[in-house]
Amino acid sequence: MSDRATEIAALLAPTVASMQLELLGAEFVASGASALLRLYVDAPGRAVTIDDCEAVSREVSAQLDVADPIASRYTLEVSSPGIDRPLFSAAQFARHAGAQVKLALRIPVDGRRRFQGTIGAVQGEAITVRVGEHDIALQHANIDKARLVPDWAALGFGSGVADQGKPGAAKNKGRGGKSRRSNPPNGEPSTDATEHEA
Repeated sequence: MSDRATEIAALLAPTVASMQLELLGAEFVASGASALLRLYVDAPGRAVTIDDCEAVSREVSAQLDVADPIASRYTLEVSSPGIDRPLFSAAQFARHAGAQVKLALRIPVDGRRRFQGTIGAVQGEAITVRVGEHDIALQHANIDKARLVPDWAALGFGSGVADQGKPGAAKNKGRGGKSRRSNPPNGEPSTDATEHEA
């Protein structure tokens, strides 16, 4: 996560926790005079619903209006993690030890910025990823982005899924500047998005 995303996630995490949900992390992307703030939430023991996303969006929107941490116009998007869930902390890597992960680094390791491998041991902020026959030692602070790689066979899909690409969720514009994705099948994320003026 960027420094801004980390600050915003820390600000909003208690609000999300009060709703019996977990704020996994945030992405903040500024583009000219506007920005996108995407929050990923999880619900321990069950799937996140579009109602959860809408409820979180309402609560954190009010908090963001008061705290005003974003100077520009921005779109707030609240999403479930989906089956290719992003990983934002070393603790989340530890939770998914043994799973396949794709990651991008801030500073290259062994001349590479991108890796795909199996999450191994996690000790503090040190993460080991098995890539082929080699263990790559990484510091969490050097990981720019990381996502789990879905095990399509374990999810009951044939090998043809890889050829079809990731199933998409249609994004429809609603009234009042709100755009919303429906609660799609196959583990795709539930999403609610709202536009905010500066």
